Amino acid sequence: MDAKTIQGVMYIVFIIILTFILYGYIMHLYRSEKKGKRNYEKYGKMALDDELSSPPVEPLEEEKSKESK
Repeated sequence: MDAKTIQGVMYIVFIIILTFILYGYIMHLYRSEKKGKRNYEKYGKMALDDELSSPPVEPLEEEKSKESK
């Protein structure tokens, strides 16, 4: 096998691995939203409502209590 063939095979393998990682991440987001761990719609609205006076997406008290558990 020459170098170009090895590069081609490694490129295909790399693309397949990245595809699995992407779909795994999408499934993780879907499952965590379905279980109620996170509400990603809040984070989506953050891009539309980005004023300095806007309320935070999640209060800091909740984050501190989650870390201590």
